[in-house]
Amino acid sequence: MSDPSAKLIKGNTGEWEVVIGLEVHAQVLSQAKLFSGASTAFGAAPNSQVSLVDAAFPGMLPVINAFCIEQAVRTGLGLKAKINRRSVFDRKNYFYPDLPAGYQISQYKHPIVGEGKVTVDLPDGTTRRVGIERLHLEQDAGKSLHDQHPKQSYVDLNRAGVALMEIVSRPDLRSAEEAAAYLRKLRAILRYLGTCDGNMEEGSMRADVNVSVRRPGAPLNTRCEIKNVNSMRFVQQAVEYESRRQIQVLEDGGTIRQETRLFDSSKGETRSMRSKEEAHDYRYFPDPDLLPLEFDQAFVDRIAATLPELPDEKKARFVSQYGLGAYEAGVLVAEREPAEYYESVAKGRDPKLAANWVSVELFGQLNKAGKDLAQSPVSAAGLGELLDLIKDGTLSQRLAKDVFALMFETGKGAAAVVAEKGLKQVSDTGAIEAAIDKVIADNAAKVAEYRGGKPTLFGWFMGQVMKATGGKANPGMVNPLLKKKLDG
Repeated sequence: MSDPSAKLIKGNTGEWEVVIGLEVHAQVLSQAKLFSGASTAFGAAPNSQVSLVDAAFPGMLPVINAFCIEQAVRTGLGLKAKINRRSVFDRKNYFYPDLPAGYQISQYKHPIVGEGKVTVDLPDGTTRRVGIERLHLEQDAGKSLHDQHPKQSYVDLNRAGVALMEIVSRPDLRSAEEAAAYLRKLRAILRYLGTCDGNMEEGSMRADVNVSVRRPGAPLNTRCEIKNVNSMRFVQQAVEYESRRQIQVLEDGGTIRQETRLFDSSKGETRSMRSKEEAHDYRYFPDPDLLPLEFDQAFVDRIAATLPELPDEKKARFVSQYGLGAYEAGVLVAEREPAEYYESVAKGRDPKLAANWVSVELFGQLNKAGKDLAQSPVSAAGLGELLDLIKDGTLSQRLAKDVFALMFETGKGAAAVVAEKGLKQVSDTGAIEAAIDKVIADNAAKVAEYRGGKPTLFGWFMGQVMKATGGKANPGMVNPLLKKKLDG
């Protein structure tokens, strides 16, 4: 059945609907691998973090990392999913040079986490509920290096055996934008939970993107899987290209072959990699070295009691507690650190003013400088100090922006910048009246026009007074004094 809210693509022979599902591989945030004690630290020298288990030496037996199990359950609870208190590890058999054992320990029919859901916030202000089909644990493979030698490929097994959570969505997404938004929300949830760092550029989170197209209302069509896409922008580009490619094939009278494809980010296109395997091709069977994984409800309840406030709940609280709009609150809670920064700034202050300064001024400066919040020269306490100077009349909003720019540039506090640059707002009645008198005296013709029936000139006079005082005059004091003198 067609989704009435789906964004349709117009082809040469009519409209098409894109159907998307994502299989996200999220590396579990753990100091040790899933079945060995080898380190998972990123950036180590090749093959320096490989145990005998990871290298599949004969006679080596896997020993499960209990912390990885906790992290998977924690993630399942964060996804509002069913936790399966009994799950089974299977061997998934296939050959690859960087898979030493010739099989991967994964989960197939009995995953640790069952059905869940993610609410995705879309740019137009609407939301989409995306179903989670399952989350299962598995080992990562090693990494083949093809750029180290002109004729040989090398294998680095540092990543072999690292714990992955494969989070499989239902085919509920209907556009490239929705796919990117889903991935963004999923990453935020994982980061809030502390179960995956979400660093796609380091490979700790990557997506297999399943794409098919159909006529609106038609049954699901054959899908193609785009393997290991490692950025949200690339996910969006891959979906856009692949959906157009499939539409072109079908409109030309061809058929879509179920296959695995790669995304070439330099060309912005997908290309065939291999025919898509079915489950039976992997010859799954329960791993004989691992007993079924079982735990009681008390184990689940203990983990549930430690869950943080997640993005959706935090957004709802920001709207109700601070009076923010849904969009504004959504921007602030998209990552855990900005949300905490905002709450620190807003404490005891005007929450809407604080939200504006964080989401517009601070984020704008960070984006311009190519920095993240952790690199911000302005701390939450520093921004709070600036807002206090606005509240007590020391700074106008316009002067505060100048002060903030200098704070960001120098790392100095608001009061120090104000004192050093002499940017304090002028609230002395005598000084303001003197500036008004001079503007009126220098612009007699404009005064006559104003008094002759052009009240719109009042704004011009305000601008001239502010200019004469270097933007330092208190606008709240200028307005009544200027009006009194012009109307007198």
